[in-house]
Amino acid sequence: MAGQQFQYDDSGNTFFYFLTSFVGLIVIPATYYLWPRDQNAEQLRLKSLRRVHGRCLWYRLRLMKSQQICLSTQQLDREYQEYNPYEVLNLDPGASLSEIKKQYRVLSLKFHPDKGGNEATFMRIAKAYAALTNEQSRQNWEMYGNPDGPGATSFGIALPAWIVDQKNSMLVLLVYGLAFMVILPVVVGTWWYRSIRYSGDQILINTTQLFMHFMYKTPNMNMKRLAMVLTAAFEFDPRSNKETTIRPTDNIEVPQLIRELGNINVKKKEPPFCYPYSLKARVLVLAHLARMDVSEELEEDQRFVVRKSPALLQEMINVGCQLTMMANSRGGFHAPRLVTIENCMKLTQMIVQGLQESKSPLLQLPHFEEEHLRYCISKKYKVRSLQDLVSLKDSDRRSMLRFLGEEKYDEVIAVLGSFPHLTMDTKLQVLDDEDSNNITAGSIVTVTVTLTRKRMSDMFEKEQESTPCPGEEETQVKLKPKCGRTRVKAPLLCLPKPNRPMATWQETYVSSNYEEDEASDKGSESDEGEANKDSPSERDEDSDKQSDTEVDEMEWEALQQSIQRRERALLETKSKVTHPVYSIYFPEEKQEWWWLYIADRRDQTLVSVPYHVCTLKDTEEVELKFPAPSKTGNYQYSVILRSDSFLGLDQIKPLKLEVHEAKAMLDNHPQWDIPDTEEEDEEQEDSDGIEESEEDDEDND
Repeated sequence: MAGQQFQYDDSGNTFFYFLTSFVGLIVIPATYYLWPRDQNAEQLRLKSLRRVHGRCLWYRLRLMKSQQICLSTQQLDREYQEYNPYEVLNLDPGASLSEIKKQYRVLSLKFHPDKGGNEATFMRIAKAYAALTNEQSRQNWEMYGNPDGPGATSFGIALPAWIVDQKNSMLVLLVYGLAFMVILPVVVGTWWYRSIRYSGDQILINTTQLFMHFMYKTPNMNMKRLAMVLTAAFEFDPRSNKETTIRPTDNIEVPQLIRELGNINVKKKEPPFCYPYSLKARVLVLAHLARMDVSEELEEDQRFVVRKSPALLQEMINVGCQLTMMANSRGGFHAPRLVTIENCMKLTQMIVQGLQESKSPLLQLPHFEEEHLRYCISKKYKVRSLQDLVSLKDSDRRSMLRFLGEEKYDEVIAVLGSFPHLTMDTKLQVLDDEDSNNITAGSIVTVTVTLTRKRMSDMFEKEQESTPCPGEEETQVKLKPKCGRTRVKAPLLCLPKPNRPMATWQETYVSSNYEEDEASDKGSESDEGEANKDSPSERDEDSDKQSDTEVDEMEWEALQQSIQRRERALLETKSKVTHPVYSIYFPEEKQEWWWLYIADRRDQTLVSVPYHVCTLKDTEEVELKFPAPSKTGNYQYSVILRSDSFLGLDQIKPLKLEVHEAKAMLDNHPQWDIPDTEEEDEEQEDSDGIEESEEDDEDND
């Protein structure tokens, strides 16, 4: 184009800046994500978890891997550390020649190959002796850091010479074109077509469709059927996932496990339950739940199946929720029953802990076996859950667990103390409404649930604090009611022994009440004259206005706090690393997560979608929303909290819902009514403005 000039960089200097920037965009993020983590920090973290999680399978595997990395790092450091002949001979720097010869003679007699010593060690000793006694070797060591001279280490360019040869320029250009125009697009296309087979949660799309088919086909799914559907996932099929393998020895070992397990529906001909991969995965999961030993070859496959199962069960829960919403909005088919979704959650707990459905939750603790449960469920203690074990007095607990030694008992208490203890507070309201406490038909109800996590060890401390101390006694204070007052019965208190009789305490309480009444009577008499100046109707109106303004201000502040809380939740990215789960048989470190939802247990239906709480460390606030029923009346729901890692820690809290009739919509709302005087004033202002504009136009003409 005319008037424009272009300048080209003939020297090519700026091209290198462009190339450096382009490469930096790739290299810097890749370096950040691929840089090896600090192994010392990992070692310290594992050391801090050893007392509680030392027996867990995932801990032992992680510790073994960390030790291997540290060992390889130490070997690499030893290979590249600076050569020092004094250290080889175990001498201090600056030792005399006679000391060097004497030490060499001692080490030679010890490590000489003819004397049964190590030949490599002897060669290192001889090399160090030569470096300190031979003048040329000493000079090489002092100048180059090696007694052999500079030839010990060499550097070169990692490029063949024919690449820079001018005769091969066309061949090099052809290779570059083949690499960037053919191989690179093929690699990117292959990666793309493989990645689109997975969902956002890294679950195969075919597996999601399989779950949807069977949950639609069987809305009420028991635990045995659920295990069959889970192990039919395509993640366990070698044709869809290269991480799985089918070994020739499976034809011998899998039937042997089937005979030991008993009835697992082997003869079922329904595909894909009859396929070999599905049958093998089902056998491995059931063997894991039964805590059976398998061969070393099958153990690797079992760890893979068990490690994948929680994510697959979470996908199954998501599919069940989607089908429930579709059934509520469209109709035409039966949504999955509540028991099906809750069985998915319970199966996740069972797989993480390696326990069957009928087993006691006490078997999650270390050193507990089936034969030990008879001591717990006896008539004297009646301990059937973890909460029952915590609520026992320490003396009774020690007496019941006397079959354990002192060391094992301390380990059991340490593990039990690390288990979570959650409290759940609920608040029911209708946000963005004038009356947030009035639930009308069809309105969007918000249940704000505040979860507070503590440790079971805190419950031990509370128990110790609640026991009477020496010199103290539990005293139940009963107070005689004063005339015109309700009877008060104080709870059990841990009070010090009174130094005066109980009647004196009672007289003090009664006399203080009389004094308060007399003071209030005098105050009312003095204020009576001033109060009579205003009429009762005026006082009532003022108090009503004041109370209305206070209520409005409180509601406005609550609304503002709710909006700020939502904004913080949207902007804040919390870590999903919460608390490590104590699981003896799970092969991977599992974080402590929870499900929170509202259900109608009478109709066996979901009311709100289960929320997966993955960021609960100390306190978490969750909002569950659902539409109120279209008919007025009283409804009984349940707020349910379920763990995805522990058995026996689920909580259910009743939620009462009173639905009123919705208010009729007003056609002419008072705030839109404009008085006639205001309309006339607006018309007058408009006419005055028009006249002024006409006068300005005439002046301009």
